[in-house]
Amino acid sequence: MIWACQDCGGRAISLGLLRREVQAGPINQIWRKARDEQGSAGRLCPSCMKPMLVVQVLPSGSRFDVDVCKRCQFLWFDKGEFDAMPALPPRPQTLEESLPQKARELVAEVEVRRIRERAQEESFGEEGPDDWWQTVAGFLGLPVELDNPARYTPWLTWSVGAIMVLVTAFSYPHLGEIVDRYGMMASQPWRHGGLTWLTSFFLHGGVLHLFSNLYFLFVFGDNAEETLGWRRFLLLLVAACVAGHALHIALEPRTEWPAVGASGGISGVITFYALQFPRTRLGFCLRWGWRYQWMSMSVVWALAIWVLLQVVGAAEQVAGFSNVSSLAHLGGAVIGLLFWLRLRLNRPREN
Repeated sequence: MIWACQDCGGRAISLGLLRREVQAGPINQIWRKARDEQGSAGRLCPSCMKPMLVVQVLPSGSRFDVDVCKRCQFLWFDKGEFDAMPALPPRPQTLEESLPQKARELVAEVEVRRIRERAQEESFGEEGPDDWWQTVAGFLGLPVELDNPARYTPWLTWSVGAIMVLVTAFSYPHLGEIVDRYGMMASQPWRHGGLTWLTSFFLHGGVLHLFSNLYFLFVFGDNAEETLGWRRFLLLLVAACVAGHALHIALEPRTEWPAVGASGGISGVITFYALQFPRTRLGFCLRWGWRYQWMSMSVVWALAIWVLLQVVGAAEQVAGFSNVSSLAHLGGAVIGLLFWLRLRLNRPREN
């Protein structure tokens, strides 16, 4: 990407594009000085509007200053300075580029077929993830995120998880009594002045219930929080939780049974994550006694299977055969879908 100034003739060029146009020596020299803070504050970056660092460069005997933004990886060249940088030699034409159009199409078809076959081979019989805790999670039947690591510290995700642990631990000695008092009851949704809309989110029915919700929150919440920012991520959690409660209240036949758990809100996070990062792959461990086999699939296909299972679970719940509120999961998933659509409409180019 390039910013060009019509007044002064200067231009700002991304580091990635510059490496495709200019020899590596001067670029490495500039970046090394910027990394070591060998320069002074200069003009504002056209992208982030933060002060750039002025560093000196000596390409091909000439000498001038370049403004560098480490945050955006942008470099500003005054008029004529970019032309003084030593350009890369012309790239030789590859064999494929020298072929006729029809031959190139045939080569592309063979390459697509090869990639598809390799992906199918890699989907089964994999050795599994590298981290031991992911291997443990897979053996417990939980999906494992194989790529898409977050580059952001998800403080809100960790804070919500910590509150869930503290509330459940504090309630554990009298868990049954506290769940009856502060769980979401379909027949009395406004008990304690509506407080149960909040308390039922942080309360859990046991250690396994808490662990599974924490796992899904931490695995998918970091990327969702990074994408939305902590304020909109909090709004997603709250809205998904409320929608899950509302659908549960509307259709749950056993109106005197208290429901607890954060899975309604987390379902919104899962749905948003899967739609926002559809190419991310999840690993699953299939076990037959002591034998096991790892397989992977894209997260969007995993979401489709999960939604189908929730629809079946919701039908069982309405019929009175299930103790899991799949209705709350579906209500939260709808909010996750709406948040993703809103983000896509607001930022079509980025998506």
